[in-house]
Amino acid sequence: MNRLRRSNDNKMIAGVLGGVAEYFNIDATIVRLAFVLISIFSAAFPGIIVYIIAMFIIPTEY
Repeated sequence: MNRLRRSNDNKMIAGVLGGVAEYFNIDATIVRLAFVLISIFSAAFPGIIVYIIAMFIIPTEY
């Protein structure tokens, strides 16, 4: 079973988006780009706050 975890291998800051990319089996660059674009163009999506919360909620890989 594939579980959502922060990535140790594919991380830039805390590995949250790298872990999401590994979970969905897509390129991490696409996930990072989509996250930034959604954060910039949507006033209802507080990207930095969501990322910080995910940093504490999502466990790291073993």
